[in-house]
Amino acid sequence: MHCIIGLGNPGKRYDGTRHNIGFEILDSFALRHRARFESGKGDYLIARITRGELPVVLIKPQTFMNESGSAVAEVVEQFCLPMENLLVVCDDFQLPLGQLRVRSNGSDGGHNGLYSIIYHLQSDQFPRLRCGIASSFTPKEKTLMAAYVLEPFGRDELPDVQAMIERGTDACLTVIEEGLIPAMNQYNSKPE
Repeated sequence: MHCIIGLGNPGKRYDGTRHNIGFEILDSFALRHRARFESGKGDYLIARITRGELPVVLIKPQTFMNESGSAVAEVVEQFCLPMENLLVVCDDFQLPLGQLRVRSNGSDGGHNGLYSIIYHLQSDQFPRLRCGIASSFTPKEKTLMAAYVLEPFGRDELPDVQAMIERGTDACLTVIEEGLIPAMNQYNSKPE
């Protein structure tokens, strides 16, 4: 079984914000497979699909971004998932808008959701798909970053955002069907 975890904040207030790109990619993935999210056995929404004979669960933690790790730990325990079968999808303010970065492991890179997951799993050895949200308006001061990531994308950014959602959905499929190395080779370059 594979598990794709999209990070974001629950509630209409956060729809379309930079921090919720992980939720949007999982929504796109579910839509492609005609799957619906429902309440899980913890603080998360879950959708189940099958690719060939491969079962895949899609998880959207409902704990708010900074506490994502508690829901992820619940899912890992419930499904007895090995770390290599996880894929965490999140925003990255250090990457230009639209750029994707597939990694097999690593630090939190200043992302509170990843920090929480690493803390609760006591490991940074899980794959992740980081999605670039930086723009010309990205603040230089870290103290302003929290407000920036909770802003909606600008109207002029929406075509790039939609392209990133489609490409991110494709990248998730590549990771679970072909593996991390093919996904890195295909998606870690700048979008055309």
